[in-house]
Amino acid sequence: MTQKNYKWYVVGLLWFVCFLYYADRQAVFTLFPLLRVEFHLSDMQLGLLGSSFMWMYAAFGLVAGWPGDRFSRKGLILAGLLFWICISAATVFSRNYWQLTVLRAFGGISEAFYFPATMSIISSYHGPDTRSRAMSLHQSAIYVGTVGGGSLASILGKHFGWRLNFAFFGGLGLLVFLFLQTFLREPKREIYVRRQDAGKQNWTGSSLRGAITDVLASPLALRLIIAFIGTNSVAMIFMVWLPSFLFRKFHMSLFMAGTSATVYLQAASVVGVICGGMLADKLARRDYGGRMRTQAFGVLAGVPFLLLIGWTLSVKVLIIGMVGFGFCKGIYDSNTWASLHDVVRPEYRATAVGVMNSLGWFGSGVAAVAIAAASQRFGMGLCLSATSLIYVAVAGILLWNASMTVRAHSVHAV
Repeated sequence: MTQKNYKWYVVGLLWFVCFLYYADRQAVFTLFPLLRVEFHLSDMQLGLLGSSFMWMYAAFGLVAGWPGDRFSRKGLILAGLLFWICISAATVFSRNYWQLTVLRAFGGISEAFYFPATMSIISSYHGPDTRSRAMSLHQSAIYVGTVGGGSLASILGKHFGWRLNFAFFGGLGLLVFLFLQTFLREPKREIYVRRQDAGKQNWTGSSLRGAITDVLASPLALRLIIAFIGTNSVAMIFMVWLPSFLFRKFHMSLFMAGTSATVYLQAASVVGVICGGMLADKLARRDYGGRMRTQAFGVLAGVPFLLLIGWTLSVKVLIIGMVGFGFCKGIYDSNTWASLHDVVRPEYRATAVGVMNSLGWFGSGVAAVAIAAASQRFGMGLCLSATSLIYVAVAGILLWNASMTVRAHSVHAV
C-alpha cells in the first residue's frame, strides 16, 4: 500500500476507535431508565453517574496530551483502548451503584488519552492540503457513534438488559485493538523551527509544565481554546437539555424526544463536518487563516437556527432548526483540531489537544448547570435561544484569530 493511500487507511482505523468511545458514552444515557429501576436511583444519582465520566475526562485531559508528544502515540492509543475494554468487561459485573459510577469515571481516563495522540498521528500523516478532510472524516465517527450507540443500546437493553451492551462493545473493542496492533504504524514526528532561530531548538522545555506553558503562551492557540469552550458549551447544553425540552414543550414521548434530540442533529453534523473539511482545505491553500474562517462561517450560520429551536411552536420549524444547527456545528467541528495544529508546534500538538479538550469539557459542565439554573427564571426555550449569543462571540474570536494568524505565520515545519 502506498503512503498516499495508507494515510487514509490510518484515518479509517482510528475512526472505529472513536466510534466505539462515543457509542459507549451515549449508550449509558439511553440505559438510564433500566439503571434507575435496578439500582433504585434518583435523578441526582443518575446525573452523578453521567458527570463522573465527564469530569474525570476533563481532569486527565490536562496531562493526557503530554505523553503523546514524548512517547509512542500508537502505544498510548492501544493502552487506552485495552484499559477501556477491561473497564467494559468489569462494568458487566457491577453489583451496585457506586461500582458502576467508579467504572464510568475510569472510562473517562482511558478516553482522555485517545484524542491528543490520535490528532497528532493524523497531523503527521496529513499535511495542510488534506488535514481538515482527514480530521473531519475522523470527526464523523462522533456523530455516527452517538446515534448508533443510543439506538443499539435501546434495542439490546429492551430485549437482553443493560449489561449486554457493555459486553458487546467490549468485544467489538477487542477486535479493533487487534487490527490497530497489526496495521497501525507510528509516523515520523515533525519539528517546528522559528525562522529567526533556524538551526536550533526553541522549546520552552520538555516537561509537562513547559509544554502546557508553551501552548497557553500562544495568543492564537489561547483564542482557539476560548472559542472551543464556547462552542462545546453550546453542544453540551443541547445534548443534556434538548430531550427534556422536547418532552415538555412539544409533549413528545420519551422515546421520540430522545431520538429527535440526537438523530436530526447528529445526522446533519455528519454532512456538515465533511463539507467543512473539504471547504477548509481549499481555503487553506490560498489563506493560512482559511480553516478558522470556515469555522467562523459555521457558527455564524448556526445563529438563526439556535434562535429557532428555542422560540418556535411548530414541530416542522423545530426540525429545520435542529438540522440547520447540526449542519453548522459540523462545519465548525471539522476544523477544531486542524486549526489548532496550524498554530502550535508539532512537538506540542498532543499537549495542545489535551489542554483544549480539558478546558472545553470543564466549561461545558459549568454551562450545563448554569442553563438549568437560568431556566428556572427565564424558561428553557429562552435559555436555548440565548446560546446564539455565544456563537456570535465565538465567530468574532475566530475571525480575529484568522487575521492574526496570517500576520503571525512566521514559523514553518522542517
